[in-house]
Amino acid sequence: MGVSIAGAPSALDATDPLLRARGLSKRFGERRALDGVSFDLRAGELVAVVGPNGAGKTTLLSILAGVQGADAGSVGGSAAVAGPRAIGWAPQQAAVYSRLTVRENLLLFARLEQVPDAEDAVARMLTQTGLAKRAGDRIESLSGGNRQRVNVALALLADPSVLALDEPSSALDPGQRARLWEFVGGLAARGKGVLFSTHHLGEVRRYASRAIVLADGEVLFDGEPGELLGFGDGQDLEASFLALLQERGHS
Repeated sequence: MGVSIAGAPSALDATDPLLRARGLSKRFGERRALDGVSFDLRAGELVAVVGPNGAGKTTLLSILAGVQGADAGSVGGSAAVAGPRAIGWAPQQAAVYSRLTVRENLLLFARLEQVPDAEDAVARMLTQTGLAKRAGDRIESLSGGNRQRVNVALALLADPSVLALDEPSSALDPGQRARLWEFVGGLAARGKGVLFSTHHLGEVRRYASRAIVLADGEVLFDGEPGELLGFGDGQDLEASFLALLQERGHS
């Protein structure tokens, strides 16, 4: 049985989630990647998805973004029923053309995605992501931080209400990381829902409004980062994360 898209309710209001995942499951052969994952994402939330390698983080985000299907479960909410353009997907490795300029890449992808008024959308993204001065630079000449900005800009071309980011800061230095999160936090403040996977627990405590902990495809925790400290000494988020895994038999 494949994943289903839940139908739109007759009237949406501010309390309706942008995304509503229910019972998402996925297997790759004998390996269980997701096992009955359920949660909501609301406008303005910046939600971190954390867990050990192989926990199912990338699989979850890619299913929500419509990149791949689930074996079972449903994805609903106002963004899901609005169509694939309502959920922007930024994979860890962007499929950009290194010999093309920033603007050329954005324009190419805007046309491929049939974004209305592609030229206007590209101009808007260059401004919003702070890349206007780099518009004529080839991708191969950019710093890691600016390449990641291009990656996020590609995901935002269709002005989605939800942004799914797969380990967006993994190759960035501390300064680049801070600038990225300032930008992403601004998107959430303007009402977008943001899901991001990360191995940097400091980012979870500093930037996320909620944390979802996955292990072996299961949700072990869903709540505010501060609540996660209750599994440890109340001070060290990494130690609390490890204590949670051990308590639930995933050490």
